[in-house]
Amino acid sequence: MTDAPPDPEFYTVRELAELLRVKERRVYDLADQGKIPSTRATGRLLFPRRAIRAWLAREQGGEEPRPQVFMGSHDPLLERALRDSQCGLATYFDSSEDGLRRFAAGECIAAGLHLYEPAGDQWNVPQVIQHCRDTNAALIGWAERRRGLVIRPEDIPRIKGFEDLAGRRVMRRQPEAGTESIFTFLLEDAGVDPSSFESAGIARSEQDAVMAVAEGRADACFGLMSMARIFGLGFVGLSVERFDLLVDRKAWFEDPFQMFLAHCLTDAFKAQMEAATGYDMDPLGLVRWNA
Repeated sequence: MTDAPPDPEFYTVRELAELLRVKERRVYDLADQGKIPSTRATGRLLFPRRAIRAWLAREQGGEEPRPQVFMGSHDPLLERALRDSQCGLATYFDSSEDGLRRFAAGECIAAGLHLYEPAGDQWNVPQVIQHCRDTNAALIGWAERRRGLVIRPEDIPRIKGFEDLAGRRVMRRQPEAGTESIFTFLLEDAGVDPSSFESAGIARSEQDAVMAVAEGRADACFGLMSMARIFGLGFVGLSVERFDLLVDRKAWFEDPFQMFLAHCLTDAFKAQMEAATGYDMDPLGLVRWNA
């Protein structure tokens, strides 16, 4: 039996040692000290190629330009603000973990995050420090969002919490999504076994998850209050989460991002904020962390 070929998106320890012209032990030491971008998959230490190239550029005094793309978790109000500002930034919203990984690899100028760390009861900062402490980045507040069970109107009298999901179809999110990790943590905290309900599939955005309930393909999802109201669905509030923006500091001062920020100060956007049920926008612009 032969080993599977290495993933072309990653360097192995041996490949990186050859690239850097150092011994493999030195590569392990750099990874252990957090001085070089790394990850683990199935027990193997791997190094994202794009992140390594960006790291080398920084070490050599240069900087690889970031694509003008906004990534990370999907937030309906953020998506609309980017579109209405006509800033020209492309968007690819898939998940918090995906956005954090791609930001660390230099694949975007900003990423939306809502990653919870139960050990310290913290949002986003521990994960950002772990992956991006050597990047020219800042973590900026966007909003606090009300999240809970989105259910069909006829189920409002019968579903009051996680324990009432037993035997029902629940639309889940992809494992990399901040929503899914929070849902899993809260289920465990409530003592509810996920096997007590049926998975109705995987939705890759906040809107897709709620639409599944609206269309009858699921009985419930762990979604945003704002989306539940848009679709006329029931909502059981169970948590308040923090949504922040991880931003490249250089990109912050360039025209596209400045256009987006300027739009966030307009009366039109303020009206949208006030109309967005389940949002607290007081954190907008608050610096959470600076590299």
